[in-house]
Amino acid sequence: MASASARCSFDSTALLHSDSRSKSFKADFLGLPHHVKRDSLKCIICPSSMSTYPPKGFCRQVTALPDVGDFFWEKAPTPILDMVDSPIHLKNLSVEELKLLANEIRSEISFIMSRRRIPFKASLAVVELTVAIHHVFHAPMDKILWDIGEQTYAHKILTGRRSLMHTVKRKDGLSGFTSRAESEYDAFGAGHGCNSVSAGLGMAVSRDINGKKNCIVTVISNWTTMAGQVYEAMSNAGYLNSNMVVILNDSRHSLHPKPDEGPKMTINALSSTLSKLQSSKSFRKFREAAKGVTKRIGKGMHELAAKVDEYARVTSLDSTGPVLIHVITEDEKESEDIYTSKRTLEEQGTLKSNLSTTYPKCIGSSFSRTYNDCLVEALVAEAEKDKEIVVVHAGMGTDPSLQHFQSMFPERFFDVGMAEQHAVTFAAGLACGGLKPFCVIPSTFLQRAFDQVIQDVDLQKVPVRFAITSAGLVGSDGPTQCGAFDVTFMACLPNMIVMAPSNGDELVDMVVTAARIEDRPVCFRYPRGAVVGICRPLYRATPLEIGKGEVLVAGKDVAILGYGSMIPNCLKAQFLLAGIDVHVTVANARFCKPLDLELIRRLCKEHKFLITVEEGTIGGFGSHVSQFMALDGLLDGRTKWRPIILPDEHIEHASPKEQLEIAGLTGHHIAATALSLLGRHRDALLLMR
Repeated sequence: MASASARCSFDSTALLHSDSRSKSFKADFLGLPHHVKRDSLKCIICPSSMSTYPPKGFCRQVTALPDVGDFFWEKAPTPILDMVDSPIHLKNLSVEELKLLANEIRSEISFIMSRRRIPFKASLAVVELTVAIHHVFHAPMDKILWDIGEQTYAHKILTGRRSLMHTVKRKDGLSGFTSRAESEYDAFGAGHGCNSVSAGLGMAVSRDINGKKNCIVTVISNWTTMAGQVYEAMSNAGYLNSNMVVILNDSRHSLHPKPDEGPKMTINALSSTLSKLQSSKSFRKFREAAKGVTKRIGKGMHELAAKVDEYARVTSLDSTGPVLIHVITEDEKESEDIYTSKRTLEEQGTLKSNLSTTYPKCIGSSFSRTYNDCLVEALVAEAEKDKEIVVVHAGMGTDPSLQHFQSMFPERFFDVGMAEQHAVTFAAGLACGGLKPFCVIPSTFLQRAFDQVIQDVDLQKVPVRFAITSAGLVGSDGPTQCGAFDVTFMACLPNMIVMAPSNGDELVDMVVTAARIEDRPVCFRYPRGAVVGICRPLYRATPLEIGKGEVLVAGKDVAILGYGSMIPNCLKAQFLLAGIDVHVTVANARFCKPLDLELIRRLCKEHKFLITVEEGTIGGFGSHVSQFMALDGLLDGRTKWRPIILPDEHIEHASPKEQLEIAGLTGHHIAATALSLLGRHRDALLLMR
């Protein structure tokens, strides 16, 4: 894969430009040194599709502002953006107009997202890049693929969704990610990252087989290049040699910055090597650097590097194969009007600051104590007593709580980025070396490492301790980040201990418990957000007996056996039912594997009805309970069992409360199920009104 390098930052006002005849990039748009030959750029990126441009100067006024009262009363004017309703309106804009448009888009994103308390700096970093892509290429005929949703807000604004941007991540609103169901401009769904090159290559091969000529453009982040799928896809792209453009958006963030390299450095070897292309003194040196890069990512890519000379002599992408472009971006700067907006909102008491409202406060704050806070406090306490405890983190971004552990034990904290497969096997290696690794991975990203969990951990009974974060529904992040499946795929493993806390105190107990398990792997899941109840002091944490639950409330009519985060909702149902003279037993299972068999037998013996409740899919906790009940003959007698689980569908983004309503997991839903089992259908309906 050939490689080009370009710098795109807020300060450089780097923009891409083309016209309908030359269809080529201009060096001043990319902010390239003037000694770089323009001809060498023409061969790298230029549209081969033949979409028709509008007449010169054509733009129509569009109704692009949301109808939400005075929502935009204090927003800076956006005269150029107000005239843009689709990418075709960018075609006849001058370079200066494109620069102004980029500034207006940045202002728009900052103004809207700061009020929504949604992280948006990643989108600010790629505004110029987004404008450039849509100016040169011809979406939706040309396919543009992104691999991180947070970088696509400018893309959404330019593709007809500006008037709905205030609904991002709200129920029935725009997704926080690209979505094929949402717009024809979203060629493929972006969420977990690292998929754009694979999907783009598939589209390129499909295009070739069907005899079409449209362009395929994929944008990858240096965060997602940590994932192995990117290299698998690029290696295959080099072999298949289909025309496509891969743009590496390098924000130069590092997981482990080194003091002697300054505050900013590239995140991995690929980005680091590509960044050196900036200092190339001649086209010959550029060619050699490109060869050096491609050697780092596979032989198939290296063979393509020899085509760089050929690229300099052609003027279109026809028959050139895959092309890699390196773009360096910065995400530090916010538009000027955002500061005025923040001050106004602070005076109104609606926003303290984008940072403080987006992320949890410091550990120890009683007002924003999260499950991650409890986890990290417990890990720190255990690590202070046991020098063999280490933490491996994988996933997209690091929770601020984990930074506390990192600051306390920098040599015992390993953040590997979006390399979950590596994280699991790396943790297994640490365990085999005599350490006690806690592998902290969000549920949705652990899915990517399931093979390693089986082969490298469970099969060999390696004592890796999995802390599965963001389990269950995740509110505004919707189905893309939903952690619905971990109980199902972890509890089916023969050697895995599977547990879930009902509150912050139990989470601390489970950390202590996991630290003492040395003969097999163990996992515990917990939800995103604030903890339930007041946490007791850490010194009172005690190891749990493996496979033992507890009865929280004793009753006689119906038994409710809850798992993990659903315990508070079970207790809510018990409270509602007590008000209408229905007395239920509420039990906390704690463990899905091994189950508390005696507790299940007792509940079945003392009650005619048993309800299991979990924030997971079919095949999870309830399925394990029913399997045991069937084999033990407990379903042969009078006991009737009903499971309450997540529905067999993906639940779209909404608030956590709305998602629980949609899923049927609220206290009212649980109480209504109990009433229906008792034959009190009218009361069940009245309860749900």
